[in-house]
Amino acid sequence: MNAPDFRVARSTRMHRYVLVVGVLIVAVLASFPLWAQVSFLRTMVTFFTLVALAQMWNLLGGYAGLISVGQQAYIGLGAYGLWLIGDVIGLHPFVAVILAGVLAAAVALPVAPLMFRLRGGYFAIGTWVVAEVVRLVVSNIQATGGGSGKTVISAARLPIDTRINGTYLLALFVAVGSILLVYFLLRSRLGLALTAIRDNQLAAQSSGVNVFRAKLYVYLISAFGCGVVGAVVAMNLLRIQPAAAFSINWTAYALFIVVIGGLGTIEGPIIGAVIYFTLLQSLSQYGTTYMLLLGVIAVVMATKAPRGIWGFIAKRWDLHLFPVRRRLVLEVPPKPESPAAAGASGPVAEAS
Repeated sequence: MNAPDFRVARSTRMHRYVLVVGVLIVAVLASFPLWAQVSFLRTMVTFFTLVALAQMWNLLGGYAGLISVGQQAYIGLGAYGLWLIGDVIGLHPFVAVILAGVLAAAVALPVAPLMFRLRGGYFAIGTWVVAEVVRLVVSNIQATGGGSGKTVISAARLPIDTRINGTYLLALFVAVGSILLVYFLLRSRLGLALTAIRDNQLAAQSSGVNVFRAKLYVYLISAFGCGVVGAVVAMNLLRIQPAAAFSINWTAYALFIVVIGGLGTIEGPIIGAVIYFTLLQSLSQYGTTYMLLLGVIAVVMATKAPRGIWGFIAKRWDLHLFPVRRRLVLEVPPKPESPAAAGASGPVAEAS
């Protein structure tokens, strides 16, 4: 009898269906500028930026174990980077959006080694301190408008249809790109290293994982993504103010979305962004009551379902829409026919 064969598989037929559905959804979303109203497009830009922001924070906190409360530093730098590259240097604002993310990552490069000296809660406090320092520096520079901020003239000069439709498509690209970036990153060797670091950093390091390099890559990628998000938000609003651009609320939004959706999953931030965006549009008119409700939901989810909505679904039904895990599939070869069966089938075949 032949021994069973084994193979390593990632995707299944269900994942191919998910891919087709995902492509169709993106195609429908990309068609919105052809028929949707301007107010709706601008609202959807907010949703897309929330998705991208949550994915970047989840990559940092959910996979690398770096719980940051200072990602607003790179959001603000991205917003001001759009002004600097678009208004001062003179490049097209759509090009400046991507370069603003590069600027944010460049600032994060010397900051990361300092932050990695801190552990746990000290790391979280350290990132917040860095964000506050950046905010104070920008607020006290006369060229950036000080506390009153700046208007992005290069974006305001664009034809309104070009700016709104372009900003919408750019925001959609950033949201989808953040999901694909995290997906392909987790399928790489770096993704395996991040999983090992998240589970046990000491064991990962003793197994040969370069912990510092893996964390540095993730920190820079997250800073780049947050910088691009900040630039898209500035494109949508046309106005940058330090109090808003460097507000800690940005990180609070990301935390809420990830906690509700599911920490350490790709699907979780998407679900959490949908829930948060729905609550934002439905209940924001109630002011403090709206914030209180968000706090209650976050506390209940953290205590009753610490893995979030998608974490509960994945554990209950073993459902994963993004195939990042490797599975060992058992392939049992067919049983060979016995000589008696083979001899009996011969005459029958000839008679027919």
